[in-house]
Amino acid sequence: QVQLVESGGGLVQPGGSLRLSCAASGSIFSINNMAWHRQAPGKRRDLVASIFSGGITNYGDSVKGRFTISRDDAKNTVYLQMNRLKPEDTAVYYCNMFVRTVGVHWGNDYWGQGTQVTVSS
Repeated sequence: QVQLVESGGGLVQPGGSLRLSCAASGSIFSINNMAWHRQAPGKRRDLVASIFSGGITNYGDSVKGRFTISRDDAKNTVYLQMNRLKPEDTAVYYCNMFVRTVGVHWGNDYWGQGTQVTVSS
């Protein structure tokens, strides 16, 4: 099995910064796509940013120019650097990875438990 553990959420003032981390553990052979999603109360879960194994990134329109996704394959970890945070960034942030485990010829989607980010003065 694979587990994803997120960290780095919290309360920050508008204009501030936070860095989220998500580390995967288990019998991991390879990780293709890594991504961050978020869900605000009463709203659907939306993609924030994704990064493929070759380094190609994709961002939601609302975070372009403010957020940066990166990955460390040696640590099976994905990061989300969030700058110039706005109140509308408040949500639970979930990491997501498409993981191929040892001895299996296909991959599966795994999700973290979520970490709360609150942007408020």
